[in-house]
Amino acid sequence: MRVSVITSSDRCARGEAEDQSGPAIIAFCEQHGWDVVYAAVVADDLAAISDALRKSADDHAADVALTTGGTGLGPRDVTPEATLQVIDRAAPGIAEALRLESLKITPFAMLSRGVAGMRARTLIINLPGSPKAVLECMEILRPIIPHAIDMMAGGGHNQRMKDESKPRPRLSPTHPHTHTLRPKIGGSNG
Repeated sequence: MRVSVITSSDRCARGEAEDQSGPAIIAFCEQHGWDVVYAAVVADDLAAISDALRKSADDHAADVALTTGGTGLGPRDVTPEATLQVIDRAAPGIAEALRLESLKITPFAMLSRGVAGMRARTLIINLPGSPKAVLECMEILRPIIPHAIDMMAGGGHNQRMKDESKPRPRLSPTHPHTHTLRPKIGGSNG
């Protein structure tokens, strides 16, 4: 799997602070056998972030572009807006799941405005800016990213995620937990 990592931080882009979240994502990817094909540190700037996302998808053909930083409530936090400018289709369930699972760890997760979506065959996911939160989110994403990439490449729902240990039982029409809703004929509605 081909991955790009984009850090959005004014201070890191100016050399005033060392990026820790981007390298944490890169190390995580390498530990799991994912190839990092592009990495960039850009300012909290709409055009700079959008350009880096376009490069990830269009020039480097990344399967996944992971951003870190710029997802909060600060006036310069514009990573979600930059992402929305470049995606073709949204994948809201990914960002929702990241917030939901992160809320189990910290109430500050509800302040995240991160989004996810697709640009052609690249899945773009916004992650928080803290190294700890980034690694927590990567653990949440790890089992679904390969399946998402397969789906984006045209694989169907019949392909099982690698971590899935057994198939789900299928309910038959005669199964006791299968219900058919029938419209009520005659009488009042309520």
